[in-house]
Amino acid sequence: MKHASLITLSFLGVFAATPMAQALDYPLPPQGSRLIGQNQTYTVQEGDRNLQAIARRFDTGAMLILEANNTIAPVPRAGTVVTIPTQLLLPDVPREGIVINLAELRLYYFPRGENIVQVYPIGIGLQGLETPVMTTRIGQKIPNPTWTPTAGIRQRSLERGVKLPAVVPAGPNNPLGRFAMRLAYGNGEYLIHGTSAPDSVGLRVSSGCIRMNAPDIKVLFSATPTGTPVRVINDPVKYSVEPNGLRYIEVHRPLSQAEEQNTQTMPYVLPVGFEQFRHSGEVEKAVLDKALTRRAGYPVVVSSGKVPATTITTPAVQSAQNQDTAVENNHLMQ
Repeated sequence: MKHASLITLSFLGVFAATPMAQALDYPLPPQGSRLIGQNQTYTVQEGDRNLQAIARRFDTGAMLILEANNTIAPVPRAGTVVTIPTQLLLPDVPREGIVINLAELRLYYFPRGENIVQVYPIGIGLQGLETPVMTTRIGQKIPNPTWTPTAGIRQRSLERGVKLPAVVPAGPNNPLGRFAMRLAYGNGEYLIHGTSAPDSVGLRVSSGCIRMNAPDIKVLFSATPTGTPVRVINDPVKYSVEPNGLRYIEVHRPLSQAEEQNTQTMPYVLPVGFEQFRHSGEVEKAVLDKALTRRAGYPVVVSSGKVPATTITTPAVQSAQNQDTAVENNHLMQ
């Protein structure tokens, strides 16, 4: 997991019936720009049972909220002001089809002919059963899928005291949810699908497939034709030189290979061209180094001589404290 281990599992095991936001639609920035959205703040209410419920309200992941807030309690007290990381840098890849960045547990969809990008939280493969980096396409779309657990999955379930049936029929209790899309990679064993366990979205819990919230996979399934290109990357560090000259960096905790690894301190691979970005006279090295260490999961201004506009007191952050519905929260992104 992204080093939240037992403390994460303790609060993600409780389901909270919080309204889910639909896809977050961001207007595409102009060519040469990768910065989209604005961070938000949310004041925890008495009825908010856990971070996962809050994450579903904003259609983001609990792990991303943990990254952004660092010392927040898994079950925050009412009145706690939470930063919702809904400002981000687009991955440095072509803006087409589906792009999945494993390190940030997000899926990006670029609808053909539209000047928007849709961003969704996802669940990915657990340690030892990692979702692979790949360039592929949607090979098959499957409404109301059945689930045939593999021998390995059945054995692991037996070790936890759960005996799985040979086939799980389609329906609300199916682990694949109502919709699945098979990737044309390997033997077709990797799917983008829904789930009957919504608290698993935003974590490393699958056998390699990509899980999505039920409303999200429904939207994506209807929007993406067979043959849609899919690119899966693993980039914990993203950076950008914006057209206005500002330099940004967005750093996520890398995916660990073993439970004992601390993702707050373990090393990660820097992207191509980063050293040139780092040593530019336009970058404030101390601010950059702090961002690389902090790993907040949202864009930080590292331009030389500029005050980082990334705290909850800046105009770049909007408050969603008094929004009662997911739809209203989503409108803050427009």
